[in-house]
Amino acid sequence: MTDRDRTIQELLSDYAGALRDGGVPVFLKSLSRQEGQAIAASGEFWGATEVVRILNGVGFASKALTADVGLFMSRVDANIASRLKKSTIPAKPRRPCGRKSATKPQRTEETI
Repeated sequence: MTDRDRTIQELLSDYAGALRDGGVPVFLKSLSRQEGQAIAASGEFWGATEVVRILNGVGFASKALTADVGLFMSRVDANIASRLKKSTIPAKPRRPCGRKSATKPQRTEETI
């Protein structure tokens, strides 16, 4: 991808390779200003990229991995259960600051 002033066919070939290898950002960074303008103006390139994407998807469909979301779902369920449990626990009664506890004896001072 180091060649400059590539033709649309060469750019499409490089794009297909980048798509296959997972290096599309590297391909985009490798474009010169003239190549970017040529791609933007070319309907042929955009039509061909759709074909390349479809062929790439069909060719590597058997190798595609889908993420296992079982662990994620179990953690979400545990979090929900924990929140539900916390909401059913009665809150401890709070004593107002102005009242004194009835268990403490009150001190009285004697004048001598």
